[in-house]
Amino acid sequence: MEDRSQRVSIVIPVHNEGENLLSLLEELEGVVLDQGIMEALVVDDKSEDESLPLLRELKRKLSWLRVIFHLKRGGQSMALLTGIRHARGDVIVTMDGDGQNDPEDIRRLLGVFFQNSSDFLLVMGRRRRRRDSWIKRVSSRIANGVRGYILKDNTPDTGCGLKVFKKGDFLRLPTFDHMHRFLPALFLAMGGKVISVDVSHRPRAKGLSHYGTLDRLWMGIWDLFGVYWLIRRTKKIEAGEIE
Repeated sequence: MEDRSQRVSIVIPVHNEGENLLSLLEELEGVVLDQGIMEALVVDDKSEDESLPLLRELKRKLSWLRVIFHLKRGGQSMALLTGIRHARGDVIVTMDGDGQNDPEDIRRLLGVFFQNSSDFLLVMGRRRRRRDSWIKRVSSRIANGVRGYILKDNTPDTGCGLKVFKKGDFLRLPTFDHMHRFLPALFLAMGGKVISVDVSHRPRAKGLSHYGTLDRLWMGIWDLFGVYWLIRRTKKIEAGEIE
């Protein structure tokens, strides 16, 4: 695992997660060091709590930690994009900053990714037992059902923060707000492959969700039709060359 993992960067977008960052990074350290992962980038999306001062302090103690911050709030997709652009690795692992993703699941996702590595491969988590509020579970279930019906992405859980893909593949995708919710459809539109892997899901220990709940459904409907139009206009053409 050493050679391949030296190419891996973990990207974690956060907004007002100061209460969860210390425990999350303490857990993550074991995975980073054991797997030989080169770095983890936490992207602070203009937090208004103690997140950024805490990250500055942790940066001095953790050699593998990098901290990027937005001067203006951009949302989760833009925070992910910022982290991926700054990442030094050519393989990206994404995860949420609220502590609900278990860092130990990164090992399994990386194993599946490197066993199947190809162009436009997306390996992502599938939360078998959601530990969220009922309204969050219901809105997510509806959004997943509508999205799956229209986009035919055959992905049961697009909202899981745990994902693995090549940096170069991601940067070839069109970028727009909320794009992280449509990564499976975008990868498939480019002729790629999506593999869902069962992962655990933990209840939020502290704080509140800062990236919205019902907006996954209502705001996502506008995005859904935009992505549908984009995919319908995407052409995959194979070419040959005369030797």
